[in-house]
Amino acid sequence: QVQLVESGGGLVEAGGSLRLSCTASRVIFETTIMGWYRQAPGKQREMVASIYGGGNTNYADSAKGRFTISGDNGKNTVYLQMNSLKPEDTAVYYCHALSVTIPRQNYWGQGTQVTVSS
Repeated sequence: QVQLVESGGGLVEAGGSLRLSCTASRVIFETTIMGWYRQAPGKQREMVASIYGGGNTNYADSAKGRFTISGDNGKNTVYLQMNSLKPEDTAVYYCHALSVTIPRQNYWGQGTQVTVSS
């Protein structure tokens, strides 16, 4: 059974940095799009960043230039390095896995809270 376990959230002041980690069990990174999403109170869940094939990345406009997604296949772990954090980055961050093979399957982690104080 696929499991995604996030860690690294917390409370940080505006301008600070955090690194989120997502360790995936039973996921084949070469055929899976790994992503980070976030959901702020009262808002819809939105994509923050994704990575596929080790080097193909995609970012939301709000994350470009500040966040970096990366993966370590040997550790089955995906990271989200977040710099220059803003109060509007406050949200629960979720790790997501979407297989590119048929049948398509997707999985979610339990989420980790990120709070940025002004």
